[in-house]
Amino acid sequence: MDEMIVKDSNGNIRWPADGDSVTVIKSLKVKGGGTTIKQGTTVKKIRLTDDPAEVDCKIDGMSIVLRAEFLRKK
Repeated sequence: MDEMIVKDSNGNIRWPADGDSVTVIKSLKVKGGGTTIKQGTTVKKIRLTDDPAEVDCKIDGMSIVLRAEFLRKK
């Protein structure tokens, strides 16, 4: 089984496993949600997806897929 290599906004290799915490580096508008995820928000217990550029998580009870380019490892 090949291990997926995922890079954060700084190009650092991260997340060898699910469950890590990350920080949002830029305020992001949620499509269809009418809310904004503010810069500095900590996201806990992320889940990796098949696409190395995306991370699945829950924020305020909503399941959201975030782009890795807007995240950094906590």
